[in-house]
Amino acid sequence: MGIRIEKVDLPGIGFRHDLVTDSGRRISVVSHRDGERDLGVFDEDDPDECRDTIALNDDEAAALADVLGASVMLARLTSLSDMATGLFTEQIALPTDSPYLNHPLGDTKARTRTHSSIVAIMRDGQVMPSPTPADVLRAGDVIVAVGTRGGLDGLARLLSNGPD
Repeated sequence: MGIRIEKVDLPGIGFRHDLVTDSGRRISVVSHRDGERDLGVFDEDDPDECRDTIALNDDEAAALADVLGASVMLARLTSLSDMATGLFTEQIALPTDSPYLNHPLGDTKARTRTHSSIVAIMRDGQVMPSPTPADVLRAGDVIVAVGTRGGLDGLARLLSNGPD
C-alpha cells in the first residue's frame, strides 16, 4: 500500500493534512490561516474522532520535521547499504582526543583520503544531514559515513590519529 495523505479544507480555519498509516491509524496536521499548526492523533477505534491535539510553535514543528526526516534518512541509508554489496553505513564516535576536534570537517579531507563519504553528524540528539566542509567537529559528535569496509576503517583511523 502506498502512503495515503488526504487534504481537507477547513472553512474559516485553514486546512488539514491526514496521514493514514498502514495499520489504519490517522495522524493530522491542521494548518491555520494565521500560521499556527496543531498535530492531531485520531482514535484507534473511531478514525473520525480526534483523540488529542498538540499545538506546535514554529521551532517545535521544525524540530519534529528534523527528527522525522533524519530518522528516515538514516533508515534509507541503511537499506541502501543492504542492497549494495560491499557498501556499508557506519556511525563513528569522534574520539575526544581527535586532531580534528574543533576544526572544520573539510580539514579531514576524508573523502579524498579514505573514499568514504560523511553523510551526517549526530550531535546532542540532533542530526545534521549533509554536513558541509565548513561545519566544525565538536566533542561528542557521531559521524555517519558510507563507504567500503576498508574505507570506513580508514576513516575511523583518520579521525583518531590524523593523516598517516
